[in-house]
Amino acid sequence: MIVVDTNVVAYLFIPGERRSLASRALEKDPLWAVPLLWRSEFLNVLAIYMRQGILSLAEALQLMNRAEVFLQGNQHHVDSGRVLSLVAGSKCSAYDCEFVALAQQLGVPLVTTDDLILKEFPTVAVSLDAFV
Repeated sequence: MIVVDTNVVAYLFIPGERRSLASRALEKDPLWAVPLLWRSEFLNVLAIYMRQGILSLAEALQLMNRAEVFLQGNQHHVDSGRVLSLVAGSKCSAYDCEFVALAQQLGVPLVTTDDLILKEFPTVAVSLDAFV
């Protein structure tokens, strides 16, 4: 099991140049965990793609449904106190710290493409490139 950030989820479901990397991560470890926050972040990614004319509403709805089905049963509540403690000791946002907190809670790596998370939490976070 690994925790993945929303960008990695987006790379897996939205066609693009990093899809192959996300697919290789899935082959390496097919059990992906996320905090509940992932849904709002992923919806925002889809909204951006819709506004840019890259995705239609129907395509965005289909991608959201596929991602929700894929992550069903692997969406976790994260302790707010733990998140705020991580925020207090880093430069990362509370959003990012939810992913870090979940990885710590589950005792698994956080696979991410976020440079700040990688810098602030090198014992928990691993880059997507390095993971695959």
